[in-house]
Amino acid sequence: MQKNYVQEILSIIHSGLPKAELAEKLSDYHEKDLADALESLTPAERQSLYSILGVDTVAEIFTYLDDAEPYLKELPSHEAAKVISNMDSDDAVDALEDLDDTDKNEIVNKLDKDSVEDVKMLLSYDEDEIGSRMTTNYISIKNDMTIRQAMSELVKQAGENDNISTLYVVDENEHFYGAIDLKDLIIARAEESLESLIVRSYPYVTDREQISDCIDRIVDYAERSLPVLNDAGKLVGIITSSDVVELVDDEMGDDYAKLGGLTGEEDLNESVFESVKKRLPWLIALLFLGMLVSSVVGAFESVVAVLPVVICFQSMVLDMAGNVGTQSLAVTIRVLVDENLTLSKKLQLLWKETRVGLLNGAILAVMALGFLGCYIHFFKGYVWTSAFLLSGCVGLSLIVSMVISSLVGTLIPMLFHKIHIDPAVASGPLITTINDLVAVVVYYGLAMVVLIDLFHLA
Repeated sequence: MQKNYVQEILSIIHSGLPKAELAEKLSDYHEKDLADALESLTPAERQSLYSILGVDTVAEIFTYLDDAEPYLKELPSHEAAKVISNMDSDDAVDALEDLDDTDKNEIVNKLDKDSVEDVKMLLSYDEDEIGSRMTTNYISIKNDMTIRQAMSELVKQAGENDNISTLYVVDENEHFYGAIDLKDLIIARAEESLESLIVRSYPYVTDREQISDCIDRIVDYAERSLPVLNDAGKLVGIITSSDVVELVDDEMGDDYAKLGGLTGEEDLNESVFESVKKRLPWLIALLFLGMLVSSVVGAFESVVAVLPVVICFQSMVLDMAGNVGTQSLAVTIRVLVDENLTLSKKLQLLWKETRVGLLNGAILAVMALGFLGCYIHFFKGYVWTSAFLLSGCVGLSLIVSMVISSLVGTLIPMLFHKIHIDPAVASGPLITTINDLVAVVVYYGLAMVVLIDLFHLA
């Protein structure tokens, strides 16, 4: 069974153990579990715990907090500054950004010299620039060192920097020179030259690059960390694998928000007005598109008047068309991430989605023919012939609308991508409404032509 470490931690804290013994027992648990346990403690219990655990451990725990603001405010500003100073620079910035400007400035002014320089540098970047997410926690050595000097420098810096799997090399002017894998340095012989270990053509990103522009490149290299350079080619920080996980998670959350027609993600702390401002623009546009759909439905009033039963299956046809369009949209946006997508590959995707829509529509049409035919006969009182004509019309509508919805869900994001509009922003709500319009025209059009005009079913 999975152990409940948080519950164990709370039991230890409430056991009344002496402070030294309590600190020793809690040291066996991961800082993430300790951070989760903080939420179940009272402010007085937390303040007591902070002093028992010490600044270094509290700094590690605060790294795992989703919102550090209430916990930092429980500490005097000078104690909060000590905690922030002991955090990695990127984690420190994340914690400070949860605070209001007054509290943030008060703590920043009390940070130690090295920390305040790093924090101010990271705060100088826009939140969508890669520099805002880097850390200054890395090992840096000079390219003119010997193997022995490099090992000595590694041991010296490892006391303060724990990202040691890759050593970054700079020249006499602090320009990025290359990188060395820790394993290669460890097994190297003292008489070897450091130059023979350095990978000169090492991948990197620049501090002012947009996160959205370089995230795929960072993921593709799959390194434990990548150097971040400024415009002058100097090493200013690194992006670690944990940073990459956060970046990908943020990008996915932002894309998910875009598919809903939002300009950005929302959270619980956001005001009602801000949420309304994000959602309203697309809703207004969709209101007018919805009016168009309604007017088209109104054009088929004669069909509903003569054959009221058709309205029972309208929502099913619309829902299936919408679902297919959304699936094609998701696949297309995922494929469009590849900037080298050729015209032939786009046509190949279009042909594939058309076939998928056709095959899915055919399978669902057969199921609708059988199940709906029986339903219409037994529950609506129609004779078998009329019942299967109705269910056949629904099935045929499913095939046509699902094929067209697959095409729409593929073509529209391709079009937006071609004219340099983010397809995730514009495609989701627009495709849903267009597919509704297509499904209504197809369904009621077939009902009018096939059921009323051709078979005179009324």
